[in-house]
Amino acid sequence: MTPLHKSGEMPALAPLPQPVQHFERPYRDETVPLTRSHAHTNLWRMVAFLPAIISTLALIMAFVDWFAMDGFVFFEGVVIALVGFTFFWISLAVSTAFLGVVTLFLSAPKRGREGPVPALDVALLVPIYNEDPADVFGNAAAMMAALHATDSAHKFDLFVLSDTRDDDIAAQELRAFYALRASFPGAVFYRRRADNIDRKVGNLADWVEHHGGAYSAMLVLDADSLMSGDAVVALADALACDPAAGLIQSFPTLFGAQTVFGRVQQFSNRIYGAALAEGLAKWTDRDGNYWGHNAIIRCRAFAACAGLPRLKSRRGPGRLILSHDFVEAGLLRRAGWSVRFLPQIEGSYEEVPATLIDYVLRDRRWCQGNLQHLELLRARGFHAVSRFHLLSGAMGYLTSPAWFALLLVWALIGDGMETNALTYFSGYNPQVSWPSMSTGNALLLLGFMYAMLLAPKMMSAVAARRAGIEMRDVGGLRQFLASLTAEILLSIAYAPVLMVQQTIAVGRTIFGIREKWTPQQRRGKNYTVGVMVKFHILETVIGTLLMIGMVNGFVTLWLLPITVSLALSVPLSMLSGVNLGAQRWSARQMGTPEHLNAPRIIRNAMIERRRFAAVVAAPEVMAAE
Repeated sequence: MTPLHKSGEMPALAPLPQPVQHFERPYRDETVPLTRSHAHTNLWRMVAFLPAIISTLALIMAFVDWFAMDGFVFFEGVVIALVGFTFFWISLAVSTAFLGVVTLFLSAPKRGREGPVPALDVALLVPIYNEDPADVFGNAAAMMAALHATDSAHKFDLFVLSDTRDDDIAAQELRAFYALRASFPGAVFYRRRADNIDRKVGNLADWVEHHGGAYSAMLVLDADSLMSGDAVVALADALACDPAAGLIQSFPTLFGAQTVFGRVQQFSNRIYGAALAEGLAKWTDRDGNYWGHNAIIRCRAFAACAGLPRLKSRRGPGRLILSHDFVEAGLLRRAGWSVRFLPQIEGSYEEVPATLIDYVLRDRRWCQGNLQHLELLRARGFHAVSRFHLLSGAMGYLTSPAWFALLLVWALIGDGMETNALTYFSGYNPQVSWPSMSTGNALLLLGFMYAMLLAPKMMSAVAARRAGIEMRDVGGLRQFLASLTAEILLSIAYAPVLMVQQTIAVGRTIFGIREKWTPQQRRGKNYTVGVMVKFHILETVIGTLLMIGMVNGFVTLWLLPITVSLALSVPLSMLSGVNLGAQRWSARQMGTPEHLNAPRIIRNAMIERRRFAAVVAAPEVMAAE
């Protein structure tokens, strides 16, 4: 395939070298201005981590004391290890949300930036791969119009960086580009690579190396990203006023969801996300992370410090780093640049997978990339917090196999008596002496675990108004409580299915099954029942076996909620794609301000998408060339 470079598609070359970094030796950028972390950062980290560590150790000690009364056997040790491993991350989420809620209640009202701001030349980069051109260019048109209407000292250009392999889609991209350029001459550019070497990493590196020298900063967007003019300017202002900042990440809010599963994610992100984001921003301070989009990056810092090497491989050429964003943030911080997270900037948006299967398929790719991070924990020079980001990204997936193993242990050995499944089918007696508990005590323990899981949600819901969410924008108090209840119940129902699917994802990664790089199904696919049965066969079988074990007295009834979810995984998957917007009574369910009272940028983007849908369908637009 030959590259499509017609006159006017790209500006003049402005090379910016991007040397490849090395993990075997540290690197320091001597041009970084001297800066210090906030005076109370260590205190905030203690507030986040100490309760999580102490509560996890207390729970482990309690289990050790319980089990040790009648001796200690292997299975008991496995249970304790799994409980400790999984509980720490739950506890850390609770303490982070608590820190965020306190921050929201104690923070002063936001004020606009006062005084002059150094002007930046900012490039908005939209890397795409076989995406819907109408959606991509519709969003781009809305953003450029918003920026032109916003008072700012900065100059903004937009680049659509195509890695599209489908020639028909590429032709539609060109038609959309010419239409967009007609509205914003001299400020919109397009390039399609002849060979998509190194995927998104290579796509962005190609731009940095050929055009990065002409810009102070680049604002990296995803194909589904949308940002208001005020949000883009706020990020540019923040970078301009902090010479030591190499990267500033916004907190994207989800929008556009119409299906049941999409609304669950959207509602959760909007209502619970603010407190967790504020807490995370508080204790990470200048040692933040990067999520790959809706973030502004200082071009020269990125070029000098974040050129990604390949990971060593025994099978020939080095392996591409898949989840590059975490690693790039770590490399910037290693060199001395600050990586900041500013969740208080409003107007940063992205879309969400529509169905359970679409979510899982994306999650498998993320899992494969995040588990690579374990290989980088010993890289030289990384800041301790950067290492923790790498570790926590991997643990987000490894906790699912741990929960799954705990489920299997509990299902197989039950209460350790002779009625358990392991003894019945194999004759082996694990000799586990579970703590003697009454029904009341068992309910208290179960209630404690559910309380820990739900605590971040409840704290965040209480702080919703402090996060800028008005009840009228979520349908009123009654509708908000109904949506809150629906989200919690649906999250509980889908959690066991996601646990099994993430366990499968980890297994696929361990066995070297490579996930295909395909565009995200943002509107969801209409999967047949046969496809769903095939996709969820493991969950269905496990749930059915657990149900049979309960009927025969081999499996404890405490696993009933998990069992029902697994056994009904196919119906739950079918439910995930139901369009809530199709009926008037359901359209407001789990509604967020972006859905029930959409801001101007979202309304304008929807209008522009419809306009560009007509553009890409009209080949005569090409006659202008």
